[in-house]
This record gives sequence, structure tokens and C-alpha cells, in this order.
Amino acid sequence: MKEALYQKIASGLADKIRNGTLKTGDKMPSLRTLHQEFGVSMTTAIQAYLELERNGLIMSRPQSGYYVRYKPVYLTVPSVSKPILGNEPAYVEALITKMYSTLHRKDIRRFSLGVPENELLPIAKLNKELVHALRNLEGSGVGYDVVQGNVKLRNDIARLTYTWNGKLSGEDIVTTAGAMNAISLALMALTKRGDTLAVESPVYFGILQLASNLGLKVMELPTHPVTGIEPDALKKSLPRISVCLLVSNFSNPLGSCMPEAHKREVVRLLADQGIPLIEDDLYGDVFFGNSRPKPCKAFDDEGSVLWLSSVSKTLAPGYRVGWIAPGKFKDKMINLKFSHSLSSPSIT
Repeated sequence: MKEALYQKIASGLADKIRNGTLKTGDKMPSLRTLHQEFGVSMTTAIQAYLELERNGLIMSRPQSGYYVRYKPVYLTVPSVSKPILGNEPAYVEALITKMYSTLHRKDIRRFSLGVPENELLPIAKLNKELVHALRNLEGSGVGYDVVQGNVKLRNDIARLTYTWNGKLSGEDIVTTAGAMNAISLALMALTKRGDTLAVESPVYFGILQLASNLGLKVMELPTHPVTGIEPDALKKSLPRISVCLLVSNFSNPLGSCMPEAHKREVVRLLADQGIPLIEDDLYGDVFFGNSRPKPCKAFDDEGSVLWLSSVSKTLAPGYRVGWIAPGKFKDKMINLKFSHSLSSPSIT
């Protein structure tokens, strides 16, 4: 994607701020100076400063101008994780149950779940869309929808995948009640009790709880906090695993994002052994930068990557709208969805 002129100007100024040429507290050049030095319109100059302000690098002071507010924080990057055997399953289960019991408490700040605050969500617009759905859906949305999921929703999801060159159509998508429902259906479709599931370490606790409930063994893979799982560690583990589950983009809780080369290599390694990959791309759309990171699904030529996501982190957690592109396991997924829930909620 071509970078806009205001973004180029903002990027150059951001580099000067981060490398210390412009220090915290320094006054930024005036908008008129920016307009004259770069030969751009005042509108472009304003957009450049708004971009820097959005990124927390500068701040405006009424009738005074813009000032640098960047305060570099130097934290050491943790080393690659070294998974070890954890506590007793009963203790882990009790800890997770205790966490879930606090979901509606207003007196604590929860770092256990990646959920946006209501103030960040377009609630008024969502309410209007619900009314619109009630008026326009056949039977006002009280009837069952098709098992695979609302056709318009599936087509819209498929169109969104153009941001990472996804070659998906609405027919490739199955809607679910959120991402966890998609993971649950995928694991039921691909595994049996006693099978081994490979995951990152550390991994979202809900995945551990689900694996335990399904009678699966969990193999935690060494994981780098920046680049994700180590492909070499995965390669050594292949003979012992039945399925792999990865949060490839901005994993919870580490926040790691696998480089494209690693994603390509992981897809190849697993495909060569006939091992399916469940890819939870829940955070792929919550990115900073000029382009969305590609998921592993972008490198899947055999339909062995089950790519899933939802709108829980970007639009409406409580609506429980999710989806999965199950590749060659599509028929299994639809049959499981039918037997467990008949269809998705029509209105949302």
C-alpha cells in the first residue's frame, strides 16, 4: 500500500523523535514552517501532526503549538520460553474458574482477557444495525439461519481477507459463536481423547481448559516473545503431535507475531506430515502499521490450515460473532455445528 504524503512527513519526524534529535519537551516546528519546508498544504501539515499525536509522540498545547511527549522505555526482551510441567490439573482448573468469576466485577482491572472497553466500541451504531436487522431480516430474525451461517456475513468476511491476499469466498467460511466456539469445533473435528495438541508457551488459558475438557494432552513449544514459536522445536516435536494450534499474530499473552518466513515454514512442516494447523487469527486486525500481517492461511495450498477469527476484539465481544475457514475439513465442521447448535443467532 502506497504511503500518503502526510504519513511520510510524520514518519520522518517520528524517527527524529525516537533517535533523540527532538527530545521530550522540545517544541515542534510550527504548522506554517512544516507547510513551507516540505512544500505541502496546511491540511497535509495538520494531518502529519495528527498522525504523530495519535501515536503518542507529540501533544498540542492551546495557543502554544505542538511539543514532543515521547518517553522511551527500555525493557529487555525476555528469552525464548522453556516449557516445564505445570501444576496439578485440579489447581489450574480452580484458578481459571476463579478468574472467570471476576468477569463482571467493576472494582478490578483484568489483564487476563484481551477485551476492549465499551467506550472504544461504536455502541450507538451497533444498536441502529440491530434495529435495521429486526426490520429487514425474514421473520425479523426469529427463524433459523442456514447451518453454514448467514450468507451476507460470510461474503463480507471473505471480502475482508483481501487485506492479506486471502483467496477465500463465502462458501469457504463457516460462522461460529465467537472464536472459542470455532476452536472447540475444530478440535472436536480433528482429535480424539488422548491425542496431543501442540501450542505456544505460554498460551491463552482458555485453550488449556478446552484441551483438558476434550481429554487432550498438551505439548507446549518454546516460544520467542517477538517471533513466536521456534520452527526447529516444532520440527523435533512432529512425530508426537496430532494437531497444532497457534495464535500467529500478536499472541495472547506474549504478543508475539511470527515473521512470514516462519509462517511459511510452519505450514510446510505440518503439511508434509499431514498434521492440521488451527490458526487463531483473533488479533490480526488489531495491528499498528501500514499493512495487516498475513496469517499462516495465506501460505496454505492444501487446505490443512483452519483459519479462524471473530469481531470480539474489534467490534462487539458480547455478540459472539466468529468464523472459521476450515479448508478440507469444512464438511466435518458443518456437521458438528449442526449437531451442537443447529445454526448461529440470526440477528447478530
